[in-house]
Amino acid sequence: MAELDCIFCKIGGGEIPSERVFDDGVAFAIRDIAPKAPVHLLVIPFAHVEALESTTDGGQLASAHCLEVAPGIATSAGLESYRLVVNQGADAGQEVSHFHLHILGGRRLGAMG
Repeated sequence: MAELDCIFCKIGGGEIPSERVFDDGVAFAIRDIAPKAPVHLLVIPFAHVEALESTTDGGQLASAHCLEVAPGIATSAGLESYRLVVNQGADAGQEVSHFHLHILGGRRLGAMG
């Protein structure tokens, strides 16, 4: 279910234009507007999933689907090595309260920390 004020729901619904690189009806992938690596994609479920710990079974399945499709999206983007990142909550760096998976690659990535 879409949230009226959620930017990712608006992008998913076509209200806000984006450079969509993947869409299978359950999730979509777009290029990040502030990339942290040469390739920085966001994989986003169409279902509004705010937090993994408080979502419904359908939201968990939609979020898990993002992990299932991420390798194919990374390969399509020309990546052999990549990092997957999920930020949950403001203290972890989550900027949009809608579950999304970051695919980062295109160069050697430094240590996390």
